[in-house]
Amino acid sequence: MPLLDIAKGLACAVIVGHHLSRYGSMPVGAFALAPDFLGWLADSGRLAVQVFLVIAGFLAAASLAPDGVLRVDRPFARILQRYGRLVMPYLAALIVCVLVAALVRPWLGNDDVPASPSIGQLLAHGLLLQDLLGYEALSTGVWYVAIDFQLFVLALSLMALPAMWRRTPATPASRQRWIPVALVLGVALASLALFNRNTDLDTTALYFFGAYGLGMLAFWIGRATRASTWQSAIVLLALTGAGALAIDWRSRIAIALVSALLIAIAQRQNWLSMARWPDAAQPLQRLGRISYSLFLIHFPVLLATNAAVGQMGPHAAWIDALGMAATFGLSVAAALLLYRWVEVRPASWRAVTALFAALLVSGLLVST
Repeated sequence: MPLLDIAKGLACAVIVGHHLSRYGSMPVGAFALAPDFLGWLADSGRLAVQVFLVIAGFLAAASLAPDGVLRVDRPFARILQRYGRLVMPYLAALIVCVLVAALVRPWLGNDDVPASPSIGQLLAHGLLLQDLLGYEALSTGVWYVAIDFQLFVLALSLMALPAMWRRTPATPASRQRWIPVALVLGVALASLALFNRNTDLDTTALYFFGAYGLGMLAFWIGRATRASTWQSAIVLLALTGAGALAIDWRSRIAIALVSALLIAIAQRQNWLSMARWPDAAQPLQRLGRISYSLFLIHFPVLLATNAAVGQMGPHAAWIDALGMAATFGLSVAAALLLYRWVEVRPASWRAVTALFAALLVSGLLVST
């Protein structure tokens, strides 16, 4: 789906720009050259993560239950598979971040550099439990990986419930397809109206399932065969989001709603799978394919470039701006390496175990 790659590429570029404009000394120096743009990135760039949440929900529905009925024979094995796919590049990026943070800590002695990790912190990160257990993040954005995994487990659990009910002959076949959709809609409504308004829940999938569920619903809406059914479902999706915004206006939910509606329309018009896009969109499409690796690896690159520029002493604002641009380019180069060497390789428990052990060793080495 090239259009989704383009959307992910654009969203990832904004998120990386958000972090570039918030961490280190370079954005402070470069601010005078583009105050409005850098101010917008620092304040609102984080909203681009909603695009990823919607797309992740869309792809989860396509993979797990394209027709509304769960197509997974072994749910627990699928959850473990998802964990392996997520954590292989994640662990590799964390190893780099732990080592780079230790290297630059003497030159960037501020809050931007994570502290030396403890063994409990390393274990929690490897198991994607760091936020639930209250540990400081070893890298920016690692919360999203943990939330993505929680969302996948929650979505799979919701769709597995009707599969258990089907074992009783009382469940009509026509109802089997609608029960998972109704469950997802119900939990998404609860998230949008209640859970997403409670910041104490922002370490759990319940807080984010509203956006994720909108993406799942957008996929199923696109599968409607009758025009009248599709139109009614689009109206229901719009009313769901509008109702949540009427209760409590949140820019993040507005972005998620617009993203879901646009994806549902694009799917209906067969734009998602168009083979050829304008040449100007090709870089974004390629960026979208490596967006996960870029999301994971850009922070240690940011730390290293800030340390290098900081050692130059007093300098002009354009040096900082050039350093930020170089950071983005170097992050893309690092993401390409992570994508080719780790992300696209088949997930295996041997590789996961080796990377987990390497993270623990790296953390222990820099803590001594």
